[in-house]
Amino acid sequence: MSKNFRETLNKQLENPEFKAEYEALEAEYQIINSLINARKSKKMSQEQLAKITGIDQAKISRIEKGIANPSLKTLKRIASGVDMKIKIEFIEK
Repeated sequence: MSKNFRETLNKQLENPEFKAEYEALEAEYQIINSLINARKSKKMSQEQLAKITGIDQAKISRIEKGIANPSLKTLKRIASGVDMKIKIEFIEK
């Protein structure tokens, strides 16, 4: 994250309504970031991942943009496509 983005985010997080909404979406952002980082760590494009997984490139793009809500089955297919597995855990608030 760039310094300007972090500074802007920190300022926005001072607003209680913004902070509540941001925290409510934290899990989704973590999944999105994990997916993007996994794909990039394998130096793979969305198109390459689509060919390996059989998932449309457009759907992968929507997932990475946070405008699609993938099923666990879809996430497993994506993880398999980048030769990884999914780890889900529940932690204390």
